Amino acid sequence: MLPQLISHNDDLRRLFDDGYELSIVGGQLVVSNIPYVAADKSVKRAALVSELHLNANQTLKPKTHVMRFTGEHPCDKDGIELPYMKHGTSREVIGEGIVVARSFSCKPTTGAYANYYDKITTYASMISVHAQQIDAEATPRTHAVTQIDEPDMPFRYLDNASGLAGISEMAQRVAGQKIAIVGLGGTGSYVLDLVAKSWVAEIHLFDGDNLIQHNAFRCPGAVAAETLLERPMKADHYAAQYEPFRKGVVSHPYFLTEENVTELGAFDFVFICVDKGSAKKVVAEHLEAAGKSFIDVGMGIVVVDGKLLGVVRTTASTADDRDAFRKHVRFGDGDPDAAYTKNVQIAELNALNACHAVIKWKKLNGIYLDLEGEMNSNYTIDGNHMSNE
Repeated sequence: MLPQLISHNDDLRRLFDDGYELSIVGGQLVVSNIPYVAADKSVKRAALVSELHLNANQTLKPKTHVMRFTGEHPCDKDGIELPYMKHGTSREVIGEGIVVARSFSCKPTTGAYANYYDKITTYASMISVHAQQIDAEATPRTHAVTQIDEPDMPFRYLDNASGLAGISEMAQRVAGQKIAIVGLGGTGSYVLDLVAKSWVAEIHLFDGDNLIQHNAFRCPGAVAAETLLERPMKADHYAAQYEPFRKGVVSHPYFLTEENVTELGAFDFVFICVDKGSAKKVVAEHLEAAGKSFIDVGMGIVVVDGKLLGVVRTTASTADDRDAFRKHVRFGDGDPDAAYTKNVQIAELNALNACHAVIKWKKLNGIYLDLEGEMNSNYTIDGNHMSNE
């Protein structure tokens, strides 16, 4: 990833050509082996860490003049701390053994750094000049051969959103997981859209339906009329849609039955997004028997006095707690004349259902705080009321 960024951005290429040791860790720009003077007047080395603001792999002007550092607070040659750089101390694990210890603030007279070359070289020079008064060979421009790629990254381009927010370590708590989404209707397609932005290794899509016109009104993004005329399989269509963004989205263009449901044994977590009770039953019973964790979603929408009302349900099931699922989820195939099957202009409810499901999945993975530990939640449209159990 970094070679591509270097080739497309003058500021990063100049840093690289000047011999700075660059890497991208957790979506942030790390410049290693910056020499500095410690309080005991010894020369040590640490890394400068900067947010990396990108658009389509093009660097933008740095959003902040603040820089972070993995070492002690730098001193002058006499071991006296440099007071004009002090900003704060806050420990943060960036990833790959990079732990930020403090931050510096040196705002340029122009009010902002024009590019990352200016930002990095300003701080590197400000710190290393004192080290060079002790050791003339102490230079940040080492021209060393360093690891300049992230081979395990699931995305086609850099996830700088997590880095900018300072949540890279938390975001990677789902890294390596293999996820299955069963059903790609309104809610399932939004689950895919949200999970695709996470660090999971693979997302497998199970659906035996074609993508047709009404699907376009309750899925993320826009579907061209030409695509609808081709009637692609939903699983194939969505896998292709997300291919430019990330790796590991795999199409399974068929329904799960008692004959093939054992395929779900390969996954770490499953989202069940089907409204047909008999199909849900086959999947859920197999997952329970296999000791797998999963989340089931559903809605109950009715028309009263010309208005829609009802409940959006999200139910989790883990090896330690199956009670909520067994209590709240029914396996009947429902009324074919129900409002949900007739009224498809409810993308916002599909999206809401998917959001609740993905938030709960992230809670189970320690990304979001979960003091209550709810396993079933119901959002009631009238009153915006949320009840948890």
